[in-house]
Amino acid sequence: HLRRRPLKPRDASPSAALACGLRDLSLAGWFNSKTGELFTGYRLGPQDTHLDVGCGKGGMTMFAARQGCKVIATDVSQEAVATVEQQLRDADVQGYHCMVSDSDPLPHPGEVATRITGSEVLEHVPEPSRCLSELVRVGAPGAMYLLTVPDPASESVQKHLAPPSYWREPNHVRIFGREEFADVVTDSGREIVARHFVGFYASVWWALFWSAGQELGEAEQPILAAWTGVWMQVLKHPDGVRIKQALDESLPKSQIILARKAA
Repeated sequence: HLRRRPLKPRDASPSAALACGLRDLSLAGWFNSKTGELFTGYRLGPQDTHLDVGCGKGGMTMFAARQGCKVIATDVSQEAVATVEQQLRDADVQGYHCMVSDSDPLPHPGEVATRITGSEVLEHVPEPSRCLSELVRVGAPGAMYLLTVPDPASESVQKHLAPPSYWREPNHVRIFGREEFADVVTDSGREIVARHFVGFYASVWWALFWSAGQELGEAEQPILAAWTGVWMQVLKHPDGVRIKQALDESLPKSQIILARKAA
């Protein structure tokens, strides 16, 4: 991304931003360890084999492993796969398989996974329908899918602010309209169970990111730290959850589809 003149961060550590982000995700329905739901309506358990396509840093894979799932993690990044594999090894997880793959095709037998996640993946893929067909192939009968892509509302803001590299491979090569996203899921042979729109906090954070001279993993620059502080106050407010839900609907970072493969 573009690097502007660096600003001196105020007293805001990466952990402060992480705490805010995790709180926001939790209120949206993510990572509910009490119910075993990775997201609302997407429950995991020891009976499941969970495939995480585009596993990244491994947050979803590790959540599934903690619920007792057998886990399969894939990513195009060899470094990401190695990191996730090390996390699983350190946690003494049994029954996992990590592999470098662009999912075209997935180097795995068919009908093996009962739960399949593809979070913020399809916007990077040259042929989304082929990728989704692969996910259907490896899904067991009745398998549940958790699929997310950036929402066109937040991406329309990024059009004005993000550098050209944001819209080139291996980054975002397409924007999915809401109906287009639903159509590509159903056309690949799945029934949509639920749809959600979440992530107002992240939409604004990323809108500010480019001009702030921010680097991922560093303490937040002042404008981002100020936004994180404001959002934490919103979430602490007695009416905070209702405010968050209204704003998530108006400017979501992500659109989410839960779908099921026919039994």
